[in-house]
Amino acid sequence: MKRRYAEIAGWGMYVPPRVVPNDTFVTMGLDTSDEWISSRTGIERRRVVEADEATSDMATKAAVQAMAVAGLHSGDIDLIVVATCTPDHVMPATASIVQDRLGMLNAGAMDLNAACSGFVYALATSAAQVESGRARNVLVIGADELSIYLNWQDRSTCVLFGDGAGAVVLRQANEPGIMGSTMGSDGSGAGLLTIKGASRVRASSNGTPSGSANGHEKAANGAAAADENYLTMNGPQIFRWATQIMPRAAEQVMASSGLKTEDISLFIPHQANERIMKATAKRLGLPTEKVFSNVREYGNTSAASIPIALCEALSTGRVDVGDYVVLSSFGAGLSWAALALRWSVPIPSHVAPWQPIQRQVASRMAAVRSVLRRGERSVRTRIDETLGKGEG
Repeated sequence: MKRRYAEIAGWGMYVPPRVVPNDTFVTMGLDTSDEWISSRTGIERRRVVEADEATSDMATKAAVQAMAVAGLHSGDIDLIVVATCTPDHVMPATASIVQDRLGMLNAGAMDLNAACSGFVYALATSAAQVESGRARNVLVIGADELSIYLNWQDRSTCVLFGDGAGAVVLRQANEPGIMGSTMGSDGSGAGLLTIKGASRVRASSNGTPSGSANGHEKAANGAAAADENYLTMNGPQIFRWATQIMPRAAEQVMASSGLKTEDISLFIPHQANERIMKATAKRLGLPTEKVFSNVREYGNTSAASIPIALCEALSTGRVDVGDYVVLSSFGAGLSWAALALRWSVPIPSHVAPWQPIQRQVASRMAAVRSVLRRGERSVRTRIDETLGKGEG
């Protein structure tokens, strides 16, 4: 049997239009400055969602672009994987919401949470689906809006994160595109970077049905109180660990893929902190021109970090056919992942004038299909209730 491979055939990104520069935190009254933030992190600005903008909204917009570049329609996708730690709901999966909006009636849909490592986890997992023949085309999305979990009075965390989404389409190929990957986790460090969920808040407040009413109300509402639901991070320990694990993961995947440092055309690390990226590149022996960084513009966008960086690297001519690219990430968990790929798809020099129109038509058709299916379910529910079949 001929061996199957997986390659990236389409890509797209979305960031919210609202820009928050470092000076904004000064006007908010925080004891900080543009120089303090940029010198320690490399971040100068970030994008933040509006109140009515959900993770699924960003994910869908990035996905539409990726599918257009790949030249695929909704019926061509077999599986959607959304890497996120800020889903729209605890359930259903954000991927299911994206599936509905894109009109993908037959595609499987699931979320994957490995925090900032999520996209590389999802990419490696999806590549295995394609390589095994269980899926022909997989839509992989990294999307997060950590701004909704930030304490905007905590300068150690609120200046670091931004919102956004990036997506790629994986398809079957005759030659290796995705060459190798590695994933890992050390749960002993899980408490170093956290956002508490309802069950953890309930447990810490003895919120059982027979326990305190306050804790039970929190569990019933499905969310922690605002002051208990913030992102918390032990910055110094995360920094030390990240500078060790990210280059180690990259070295592992390079070795398993038969690559040497001089073979790498571009290294795309998780965009968390400029100093971490520089330390990683130094350990790998990579010159600055082979390391992609856009943390200055977007901050840490969690699972969206690497796909956004990949999209911008492609759009600025940093990647060409035949290039070897290495992705490396770290995140809460503590989790890490790295992936090596050989770029195999020509990069369009311009967008055909009919493509935006095609996207609009496809989006409207998907919306119509969604409305019709919801209407069909509503009619069925009423019929069942009328006939006394609403139960059981």
